[in-house]
Amino acid sequence: MSNNVEEKILHGTTTVGIRARDGIVLCADMRASAGYFIANNNTMKIQKIDQHAGLTLAGGVADAQNIVDILRYHSNLHRVETQNPIPIHSLARLCSLIFHQNRGYPFIADILVGGYDSAGPALFNIDMFGSVEEKSFVTTGSGSPVAYGVLEEEYKDNLSIEDAKKLALTAVKAAIVRNIGTGDGINIATVDKDGFRLLTGEQKKSVINL
Repeated sequence: MSNNVEEKILHGTTTVGIRARDGIVLCADMRASAGYFIANNNTMKIQKIDQHAGLTLAGGVADAQNIVDILRYHSNLHRVETQNPIPIHSLARLCSLIFHQNRGYPFIADILVGGYDSAGPALFNIDMFGSVEEKSFVTTGSGSPVAYGVLEEEYKDNLSIEDAKKLALTAVKAAIVRNIGTGDGINIATVDKDGFRLLTGEQKKSVINL
């Protein structure tokens, strides 16, 4: 693998998405590593797409940023043309289409799209093959086996967004402890009827002890 390709691939990652009864929680660690070399210890793996939607990304940094830009463009276009926010399932389908159109030179990325629209909260996982799955909870990246252990043990239907924040942070924190590729802090965002919000350091500490 060439150095250029290796630099693009974000190996060490744990991202978590949880659908609560009143919103969505997106959570991710902040380390980008190429192999076991820590390329950047403040990587923003959670991105706002629109006022009502966000995503997490694991995989090639440049590829994932490309996808973010395309989704933002179409989301803005939809809002201007219809005066309404784009439905979350439409964003997920659009993301899938982007992967399909690039099969000859595939995007190396694993994306969680989450948000709150007229149908309520919705969460989708789109993998590099373009397959779309709606989820109650999901985790991607090299730390996901550890995070899944926590999520499967603790997730309950009808969680509040407050409980979902605590569970997401606990799952990513567990992955950071166990997985050499994951680390350097955690970012977390919520999307509910009031829109997309990235939590501050103080807000994160008030949920669990990081």
